[in-house]
Amino acid sequence: MDPLGRPRSPASQAARGSRWADRNFYLLALLAALTILGLIALVGWELYRGCHLALAKFGPAFLANSSWDPVSDVYGALPFIFGTLVSSLIALIIAVPLGVATALFLTEMAPQAIRQPVITVIEMLAAVPSVIFGLWGIFVLIPWLRDHLFPWLHSTLGFLPFFSGPIYGVSMLAGGIIVAIMILPIITSVSREIIRSVPNLQREAAYALGSTHWEVIRIAVLSYAHRGIFGAAVLGLGRALGETMAVTMVIGNRPEISASLFAPGYTLASVIANEFTEATSDLYLSALFELGLVLLGITLIVNVIAQLMLRTFSGSSTGKT
Repeated sequence: MDPLGRPRSPASQAARGSRWADRNFYLLALLAALTILGLIALVGWELYRGCHLALAKFGPAFLANSSWDPVSDVYGALPFIFGTLVSSLIALIIAVPLGVATALFLTEMAPQAIRQPVITVIEMLAAVPSVIFGLWGIFVLIPWLRDHLFPWLHSTLGFLPFFSGPIYGVSMLAGGIIVAIMILPIITSVSREIIRSVPNLQREAAYALGSTHWEVIRIAVLSYAHRGIFGAAVLGLGRALGETMAVTMVIGNRPEISASLFAPGYTLASVIANEFTEATSDLYLSALFELGLVLLGITLIVNVIAQLMLRTFSGSSTGKT
């Protein structure tokens, strides 16, 4: 019945039911979004609560201290922050060009006969467990790097500090390479979907203006899809920052800062996985919790910076148009 006592029409009843459905769906989606935020907040709170001893003893100096000595109960996060950022940067430098080039080939150039088999192999590569990559890195990748690639880099680019010093095999560069292999399927798959979403009108317009195939890819495809490709790189970076087992097995696990990429290193995720069960004192355990809090903070900061950069790119693109 309406306010005047008249029976409601079927159309008005259906509209009212639709409004209730819309409202319920909105509340359900809002609850899901708040749940995700709540989980992040709970993880951060648990890490903060677990590291209160280290926070009280070391304070902000924990981030700048390069010593890690469980025997003397002296702890600092700087070598692990350095190792995490450098290995992730190496992985991005290797994986982003390869991933985007593979996505372009599969979308724009590959014959249909080989397109689906290559896509299947890439998807299978994404499903390989991290520890398998680590074992492959120990027994296949490290010997090849130590005997072939690293000596060549040392003899060719040894005048640079990045490729100087003794060659161990297990190293920061080996960790970056194994992470690059692991994030390559993510970057390739996301970039491929982004490139596929580019309207064909973009390509047809470029061809109509007399563009070559490469010019169509550069002007019509990449210029349209660059924001999505940047998002794919950010997803790969998120995986690289938190990668644990494979990196632990090939990076060398030495808490020191070295300019040479041939030197062993350590990451935040690897030291937590490697030493958590060996923590024999409350302060040692608290320092590992603080490393976890630092890793969470770095991940959030990197994502915020990426979002700001993405907005900057969008603003500059809009201004040009």
